[in-house]
Amino acid sequence: MVFRRTTKNRGFYLGMKLVHRHGRQDKNFCYRYFRWVLWFSLSLYFFSSYLISNSTKTSPLRKTTVSTSLTNFVSRAMFETNTSVSQQPRSQNPVLSQGLFNDLKVYVYDLPPKYNKDWLANERCSNHLFAAEVAIHKALLSSDVRTLNPLEADFFFVPVYVSCNFSTVNGFPAIGHARPLIASAIQLISSEMPYWNRSSGADHVFVASHDFGPCFHTLEDVAIADGVPEFLKKSIILQTFGVKYKHACQEVENVVIPPYVSPESVRSTLEKVQKGSGERDIWVFFRGKMEVHPKNVSGRFYSKRVRTVIWNKYNWNRRFYLKRHRYDGYQSEIVRSVFCLCPLGWAPWSPRLVESVALGCVPVIIADGIKLPFPDVVRWPEISLTVAEKDVVKLGKILEHVAATNLSDIQRNLWDPSIRQALLFNRNLQEGDATWQVLHALSKKLDRSYRRSRLHGESSSDT
Repeated sequence: MVFRRTTKNRGFYLGMKLVHRHGRQDKNFCYRYFRWVLWFSLSLYFFSSYLISNSTKTSPLRKTTVSTSLTNFVSRAMFETNTSVSQQPRSQNPVLSQGLFNDLKVYVYDLPPKYNKDWLANERCSNHLFAAEVAIHKALLSSDVRTLNPLEADFFFVPVYVSCNFSTVNGFPAIGHARPLIASAIQLISSEMPYWNRSSGADHVFVASHDFGPCFHTLEDVAIADGVPEFLKKSIILQTFGVKYKHACQEVENVVIPPYVSPESVRSTLEKVQKGSGERDIWVFFRGKMEVHPKNVSGRFYSKRVRTVIWNKYNWNRRFYLKRHRYDGYQSEIVRSVFCLCPLGWAPWSPRLVESVALGCVPVIIADGIKLPFPDVVRWPEISLTVAEKDVVKLGKILEHVAATNLSDIQRNLWDPSIRQALLFNRNLQEGDATWQVLHALSKKLDRSYRRSRLHGESSSDT
């Protein structure tokens, strides 16, 4: 092997001259030597790469360039949001997060306290017959269907309590403030977040648990004249009011829900019954407002005079336990009764419907055309009686006929625990309860979900 310096550069030129012992070139030796050099070079390369990579892993991180672009900000915000979701209290029933309700997700707006929490200073706000607005809000907050990431939400729940403005200790709430309060909430969420504006509120959910739902008035003629506010007409309303005929106060996408009855009070009453005889010694029961001489209010009479007829016709009958005055322990009377009258008031619905079913008393519904909540689950024809308003004078004979024929079947159907569960709003979402039924109903309206429509559009364009 001979080294010769070249004149063309400062490096060395390696000239290899491999000579056979007899002076001739050995081609085999040259091939073996070239293969050995190639192997050595490759080994040196991989060994160097190994050292470099290990040195990089153990060395301090290099200075990172942080982007301040909107995309980066949104991505970071989504990451932080998803992290905080796992820190939220979850339902104790793990099955809730396993694909029920078509993987429905609900975003609950965190509104200023004046729209909801401030009203809870009055204890009646969360316990009276209109308190479904509070109960649903609380149940959603701890539910597995709730998402803290609005980008993955199918529906947006707007928690505004409009039925807690009590002017007197025992009086009903005033709702004259309902329209401006909800309008203010919509103005807030539409100005601070994009989700209302992109769908005009079509995937937003409100509760209207007053007499005539989103018409927000106690008198039907005024409610009809006012109608549903324009700013709610594209949204979904959870409302206690519902009828089977055309009515201005349900000309909006809606779900009929039961009025609120405290599940704790029902359980307490049933526990007391279990300790006693459990005898139903009252044949027909009603306690509530019954005017002997009903007043003419704007051309209308309270209960369309139905309650007046009941009082005048059956007050003398010892089998009818009729009381016109308020009594806080009236559930103890319901649980002792066979039939519980549920006549209309100003509106067709009444909390007596829920209380009667929950306490095993056969509800006698006297409200023409009423639409009852959750008919897919609560088989109303099998657990109740419906008497036309015009037939209330025949009420005694009708009930005697039922008692002689299929009363035992109705009572047996009433004690199905799933029916009682479906009509009660629990503090935390429970399988089959009233909030569960609301979510089930919303899962059938996913065509209103902006997110789902976008996903469907993208998948269609791909095909």
